[in-house]
Amino acid sequence: MSTDTELKSSPTHPALAGLNKAVQGLRETGQYFFERGWSVGTSSNYSVVVNRSPLQLVVTASGMDKGRLAPNDFVRCNYDGNQVDADNMPTTDQPRSSAETQLHVVLARMEDVGSVLHTHSVWGTLLSDTFGDAGGFEIEGYEMLKGLAGVKTHQHTEHVPVFENTQDIPRLAERVEKRIHDESLPPIHGFLIRNHGLYTWGEDLAEARRHIEIYEFLFEVVGRKLAAQGKLCPAK
Repeated sequence: MSTDTELKSSPTHPALAGLNKAVQGLRETGQYFFERGWSVGTSSNYSVVVNRSPLQLVVTASGMDKGRLAPNDFVRCNYDGNQVDADNMPTTDQPRSSAETQLHVVLARMEDVGSVLHTHSVWGTLLSDTFGDAGGFEIEGYEMLKGLAGVKTHQHTEHVPVFENTQDIPRLAERVEKRIHDESLPPIHGFLIRNHGLYTWGEDLAEARRHIEIYEFLFEVVGRKLAAQGKLCPAK
């Protein structure tokens, strides 16, 4: 039997039926990231894959304070990023989904991705601008790199692409998808959007959260090192 607390914290919109665990996990993630300063104001967006065939995601709604996400501040979307109900039928009465939903969809189409998380930290923003013209940078030699899925040694070199910021999200999603599937380039665990923030993913919400923690730690280390050397965000 559900407790009063569980009922009060459960989504009431029909499209979110059966997604209590996913929604609660994302709410807790938002509160945690807010407390760490990685998702302040209405910045950031998060998603969890709730069905693989057909592909469906639950995504944070647009304009919501991530430190105070309510049970109905989420949207169920399909393979194309369109709002659907539990039966995969189109809906029009859910909140407006994040403007960057298409980026989540592109990443969630990979079979080993169960969650996508996006943060707006100070260090990620500074590094995205510092290395924006170069199109990215590398992080190597740090023990914390072993927190990224599949990385077994601190001698690993992690490539962090930086994409130019744009309001043309479909175009940006195409560029991200092309980079991820380009086998001529090193595989990646995440990327930055210039003067915007970090996107990373994992096989489930727990792994995606861990990747955020690893990246944000490494971004701060790299950023502080560059700042001490006078190399952070050089003047254009």
